[in-house]
Amino acid sequence: MPVSSMTSSELKIRQRLGKYRIERKLGAGGFAAVYQAMDTVQGIRVALKVPHSQYTTETVLTNFRREIRTTAPLEHDNILPIKDASIIDDRLVVVFPLGEETLSDRMTRRISLETALDISEQILRAMDLAHAHHVIHCDIKPENVILFRNNRIRLADFGIAKVSQRTVQGGGTGTLGYMAPEQAMGKPSFRSDVFSIGLIIWRLVSGQWPEWPFQWPFAGYSKLRGRIHPDFIDFMHRAIDLNPRRRFRDAQQMLSVFLRLKNRTLRHARSRRRSVIKTAQAIAS
Repeated sequence: MPVSSMTSSELKIRQRLGKYRIERKLGAGGFAAVYQAMDTVQGIRVALKVPHSQYTTETVLTNFRREIRTTAPLEHDNILPIKDASIIDDRLVVVFPLGEETLSDRMTRRISLETALDISEQILRAMDLAHAHHVIHCDIKPENVILFRNNRIRLADFGIAKVSQRTVQGGGTGTLGYMAPEQAMGKPSFRSDVFSIGLIIWRLVSGQWPEWPFQWPFAGYSKLRGRIHPDFIDFMHRAIDLNPRRRFRDAQQMLSVFLRLKNRTLRHARSRRRSVIKTAQAIAS
């Protein structure tokens, strides 16, 4: 039975939910809506994730508790912590620190290679810890990467993603367009998370999304050949390989290779830029 007999009506601006006052809606999906709210006791703004009431069942709550306990040890600067999770006015309310925007929002504006690699490294460091604790995220996508001040990112929805996807879809977890083929077939693994991270890194560096059936060369490849070190292109290609056995085994291995290539990639790009500038100057003169 549902915890609440309420309809799935959305919360209204200035509505009170316990000590929280709703300020605006940030987004919504099939499972839940996310709001910006003011904590009227602490005097700080937070993000509230509120599942639609029709999904707030005892089964969901049981799954939610299990997932939260599994992910509780994941304390890291690049993982979004849950500040609180409780039933308020017959609603399940999950409270998070409020970021400035999602990576999906940030991707609508130009991103330098330096920033792209910095964001990529932070995602990998978050998942390095998760995989070390045997936790698979299952829904790594730009909407679940939250940006804070100074380009600090925090990966969100550990555990919650799996509960929401199982509840709405009744089966596998993940978001189409971001997940590995084997994950879409209900067989997620560390290598599936690697695939999703690889998609994000490719988008950050190339400005384009690889799309199903993920045939090589991916969209944006010709653009990358002219400015990105070939070893880093191979690194991304390996992460997004359709055969999971050919990918990095987990985020730990992927991070190790990334760190070896990061500075080499930046030096290569700077050298290419200097060469282009000199050529342009020579032509102009």
